[in-house]
Amino acid sequence: MTTRMTTMTAIGAVVATMALAGCGQRDRDQAANTTDRTMAQAEQRSDDAGRNANASVDRARDATRQAAQDAKNATADAGTSVSDKVGDAVITTTVKAELAKDSTLSSMRINVDTDSGRVLLRGTAPSAEARTHATALAAAVKGVVSVDNQLTVEAGRS
Repeated sequence: MTTRMTTMTAIGAVVATMALAGCGQRDRDQAANTTDRTMAQAEQRSDDAGRNANASVDRARDATRQAAQDAKNATADAGTSVSDKVGDAVITTTVKAELAKDSTLSSMRINVDTDSGRVLLRGTAPSAEARTHATALAAAVKGVVSVDNQLTVEAGRS
């Protein structure tokens, strides 16, 4: 755009010069002043266009950097989420294994859910002691942050 404007201005100056060849000195001076002003305006517009282009490039560069940072953060968040889910699955499996090792607890009647290291026990326990023991077993597993024991004692047992 800048080159085109400069070229058009130069052509205009040449045409004006040729037209003024047959004019008097005063007309030529006036035409020269007009040409100088026109050239100055063209240069100013060219400079403005250059500054606008540079500003656009800067904005595009900043937007690209921000998009890259957003993508990096999203990837890190997704990785953390997957890691948390795998960690929770390991905790759940380990708690179930510990409950299954205990002869007083039936891992088949105890539902174990884990979210961010928080273990939730639901189901039935054969006695109040077994219920308390289930909490201790779950709390002893590596990675467990807390245990919410919602086990109920089976009816007819204490």
